[in-house]
Formats: sequence, C-alpha cells, structure tokens
Amino acid sequence: MRDLSCIRVVLVGTTDSGNIGAAARAMKTMGLSDLALVAPREFPSAKATARASGATDVLANALVVDRVEDAIADRNLVMGASARLRAITVPADTPREAAERIATLPDDTRAAVLFGREKTGLTNAELDLCQRLIHVPANPEYSSLNLAMSVQVMAYELRQCLLRPEIDVPDAAAPATQAAMDGFFEHLERALIHVRYLDPANPRQLMRRMRRLFHRAQPDADEVNLLRGILTKIERSTPPDQG
Repeated sequence: MRDLSCIRVVLVGTTDSGNIGAAARAMKTMGLSDLALVAPREFPSAKATARASGATDVLANALVVDRVEDAIADRNLVMGASARLRAITVPADTPREAAERIATLPDDTRAAVLFGREKTGLTNAELDLCQRLIHVPANPEYSSLNLAMSVQVMAYELRQCLLRPEIDVPDAAAPATQAAMDGFFEHLERALIHVRYLDPANPRQLMRRMRRLFHRAQPDADEVNLLRGILTKIERSTPPDQG
C-alpha cells in the first residue's frame, strides 16, 4: 500500500478558475491533496472556491508557480496528459497503466501528473519534461473530456492502484528528480556542443531525442552523477575546436 501524498497534480495555464475548483474536488474525493498551479489566469477566486464544493483545503494549500519546472523540480517521475500524437513517439499509458507504474516504483518516489490548458493542452516543450504520456482511451467519435473529468479519471485509477494492500514495491533507489535530470540535460547539451556533435545553429531534434532516451532509462541520482562525471571528463580532455 502506497501513500497518496506522493502524487502531485499539476494544472498548467488554467484559464477558467472554476476548473481549478472542480479539479480540487475531483482530487479530494479520491484522497489526493497535493495540487500545483502553473500560471493560472485567476487564482485565488470565488469561482474556484464555489466549484471546489468543500475541497477548499486543497485550494488553500496549492502551490502556485510561474513555470512548470518549478512545480516538478522535486519529482522523480513526471507524466503528462495528452490527447495528441507526437512526431517523436513518447511512451504513452492509459490512466490505469500510469497508476500501476507509479504504484510499483520505490516507496520514496514522488510523481507528478500534468494537465494542460483547456483548449490547447500541454505544449511540446512542456511534454518534453515528461517521461511518459497519459492518454484516456475515450470514444474516438467523441473524446472530449473537460479538465476536471480528466483529473477525476486519473485520481480514481491512482486510488485503486496505490491503496491495494498487496502491491509489491521494489527495494531500489527512486529515479533522479526532475531538477537533477534538467541539470544533466543542460550539461549534456554543453558537452555535445563542445565536441561539435551538436550544432546549436541547427539542433534538429537531437536534444529532444536524448531526453526521450534518458527518460526511458530513468537513472537514479547516483547514475546521473556518474553520467555528469563522464561529461566533465570529456569537456576537460577534448579541446573545443576538435570533434
């Protein structure tokens, strides 16, 4: 059995404050309480409080930040809800598969589930921060779920999976935090430019592909430090004008 407090719901760029309140209500009905808001158009608001219908404690304790990175910096796993296919395939789970994945990670794993703007969802740059996507397999002829509905579906699956008493949690280190991974990706990009493998004037999709590769691997903190040590050695031993 896992503690639901390890899950953070992140709402990005919400335009209707009523949807924030409705999402908070959806969370509380399933025992989730960690809400983060990234650049909401209006918050706090009376409309959010009214739509929360008693889940005002979730709203009162919400983390409000300007950037997605600030909402997920201490998370070990970041998953983003998306209805769109991408040019570079990102592994996608159903809500149940996503919940199962979180449930079977080490006990100290902290996860975030990102939900995007009501009309446009998450941007490609925001999805690049996610290790996996979550896709609700709705009716293909009418697949429109509003924000609170999406949160409710995911919150229900998380509750069903994480509170099962028979869950077998591995005795292993949690994946590195998002902040550690972002630091690694910045270091990797510098090193690739240093050895002239990456042309900053024409980067194509290289760093996006590298993100996908290392997100799939889910290295822990020690492994990230090992990789950065290798990058530092490369930078120090290779003159910047050599490939």
